[in-house]
Amino acid sequence: MIALQFPGQGAGEGGGAVAEVLAVRYGTRAARKSEVFLHFDMYGEPDADIQMDYYFWVLRLGGQTILVDCGFNEASGGRRRRTMLCPPSRALSRLGIDPGTITTIVVTHGHYDHIGNLPDFPDARLVMARREYDFWTSPMGGKPLFAVSAETDDVAALHAAHDEGRIEFFTTHTSLPGGVDLVEVGGHTPGQLIVRVGDVVLASDALHYYEELDEDRPFVHVADLPAMYAGFDMLRQLGETHRLVAGHDPDVMRRFPVVGDGLAALITLDGS
Repeated sequence: MIALQFPGQGAGEGGGAVAEVLAVRYGTRAARKSEVFLHFDMYGEPDADIQMDYYFWVLRLGGQTILVDCGFNEASGGRRRRTMLCPPSRALSRLGIDPGTITTIVVTHGHYDHIGNLPDFPDARLVMARREYDFWTSPMGGKPLFAVSAETDDVAALHAAHDEGRIEFFTTHTSLPGGVDLVEVGGHTPGQLIVRVGDVVLASDALHYYEELDEDRPFVHVADLPAMYAGFDMLRQLGETHRLVAGHDPDVMRRFPVVGDGLAALITLDGS
C-alpha cells in the first residue's frame, strides 16, 4: 500500500488555494452489475440494473482553472452506445468556463472516457504518470483485453502531445501550484491517479462506485488486482478525513449540491 504522504501545500495553507471543485456529468449509460464488477457471480447475489455516469472534473483555483480528464468524444461514445448528455467543451462553456483558457489537464489514466477530447485543448500541458503513458504507447497497451478500454485516435493524441513537448511526467506523486496533489495508485490501469485538493479526493477510476469500498468489490477492468485492493485501502483511510468523489457513481450528484441546471456537482473547500 502506498504511504499517505502528500507533498506541497494544501488548501488554506498559502496563496492560490483551491476554491471549488466541479464534477461535471457529461454522459451516462444503463448497465448490469455483472458488467461492472469483476466476477460478480461469485458474490451469490442476483444481477441487477446499475447506472454508470461519466464525469470529468474542474478545479477552480485563485488564478487558474485545471481540468482533470476530458471525457469521451461523440464518435467513440456513439460506437460504444454511451449517451452523451453534453460534450465536454460545451459543458465547460455552459458553466462559464472558456475552454481556451485551460492551460493544464491532469490525465488520471488513458481510457477512452478520460482522454477522448484532448484535441480540443491543443495548447494545454498534460500532467500524467510516466508509467501510464509508457503502457498505452507500448505493444501491451494494444492487447485486446486492454485495448477494449482505449481508442487508437486518443492514444495518437497522447503521442502528438508528447512530440510537441506538452506532457509533464511524474512517478509516484507530484504537486501542482495551489495545493493540488497527484498520487499514482495503479490497479485499474498501471498508472491510475487520484487527485487530492484540500479535504476532497477525486478518486477517478480508482473508485468507480462507492459500493466498491463498501463491499470490497473490484471493478471489472483491472490491470493489477492487488494494487486495486491496496487503492481501496488507501481511499478508506483518506475517507476518514476527506470527502471522496467516485469516478462513475450517480450518487455523486446526490452527495453534493448540483449546479449548472443539473450539469455538475459543486464541492467547495469550506466543507459545504
